[in-house]
Amino acid sequence: MLQAVINAFKIPDLRAKILFTIGMLVIFRCIASIPIPGVDREGLRAFIENNQLLGMLNLFSGSGLTNFSVVALGVYPYITASIIMQLMTPIIPRLNELSMEGQQGRNKINQYTHFLTVPLALLQGYGQTLLFSRQPGVDGQPLIQDFGLFDGDTWLPTVAILLTLTAGTMLLVFIGELITEKGIGNGISIIIFGGIVASLPTSVGNLLTGGNVGSNVLGTSLFVIIGLITIIGVVLINEGQRRIPVHHAKRVRSGRVYGGTTTNIPLKVNSAGMIPLIFAVSIMVFPGMVASFLEGSNTEWVRDVAERIRLWLSPNTWPYNIVYFFMVVGFTFFYTMVVFQQQRIPESLQRQGAFVPGVRPGRNTAVYLQRVLSRITIVGAVFLGVIAILPFLATLVTDVNTLQLSATSLLIVVGVAIDTMRQLEAQLMMRNYEGFIN
Repeated sequence: MLQAVINAFKIPDLRAKILFTIGMLVIFRCIASIPIPGVDREGLRAFIENNQLLGMLNLFSGSGLTNFSVVALGVYPYITASIIMQLMTPIIPRLNELSMEGQQGRNKINQYTHFLTVPLALLQGYGQTLLFSRQPGVDGQPLIQDFGLFDGDTWLPTVAILLTLTAGTMLLVFIGELITEKGIGNGISIIIFGGIVASLPTSVGNLLTGGNVGSNVLGTSLFVIIGLITIIGVVLINEGQRRIPVHHAKRVRSGRVYGGTTTNIPLKVNSAGMIPLIFAVSIMVFPGMVASFLEGSNTEWVRDVAERIRLWLSPNTWPYNIVYFFMVVGFTFFYTMVVFQQQRIPESLQRQGAFVPGVRPGRNTAVYLQRVLSRITIVGAVFLGVIAILPFLATLVTDVNTLQLSATSLLIVVGVAIDTMRQLEAQLMMRNYEGFIN
């Protein structure tokens, strides 16, 4: 891997792509350090660390939410819009038609995704600003200065904040697309990757200075071993696939014979990636957040019910993690099948005159592929479920609380690193091939 990077720097255009990507990440990190005025940074950081959903949002903002920077929303509204468009494509006929029009149709869907990102960013920005302005900080003052959201003469600062947050999200999307076009790797993933890596020194520092290393050497060692095993498992599952052989029938056109070759369809063990974790966390944390608001109600029975719900759905309890596990498994199957239906692999094979040996083309091929995909997805779904509750299990086993093994962080970091290195090696192979021909 290191040799591939060294070889890439020897090629001028690849060196320019790598330096461009690094430059965009530096710009992103500089922007992420510009806070919005009137923010209690320490109180906000402590509040986010104790809230799993806000921790997820902070992850997608590249740690920009901890100081409520101008890019505090990160790329999460864009990811949400992308998921919505992907789920709506097979349901809405117009979107379904666009998805089958090739690159032009995909560009149109991407344009709709950008349009949808703006209202989602405004809505998320308003919700976060309202939440933080009502949450007391360390000194008892609100985490964010209370501007009286849309109240009388103070509506202008609120509008300015919302527009700034929305513009920050669109700026990150623009930077991500620039990286995809002129750099190396998927731009959106690279931005999230950069935010996670930037927070690693702080996390490791907390582990070393949190008092657990000296007092619990065995637990810390087990924690590191669990982390290494998890990384290996993420690599194996992300790279694992079942290859279905496909034979292309021979065809004669203008006296020439085409086809007659055998290829394969790679069905991945984890086709859903990190999407099931995002779905499950969003649903699991929402009732707890609502309950925390209702605990301030003047009605006694409402306060009691809200307190019980909040305690039952706390991330450090067994009921929460058991439900979380099964929700991740369920969403993995759901999302995998939705994506498989959109790919229309059986129809594409039939149009190309290709078939799976021993299986009739058309509906029989679709049933066969769905059956195989369901079986291998069981492994991927259970693995994602275990990864999702791994922080809870690791804390129980090691008694180390200063550094959490974030499932989504591991999936993103390992996945982005593998994908980027694969693209870099493909670029190197292409250039070596051209040099050989010349």
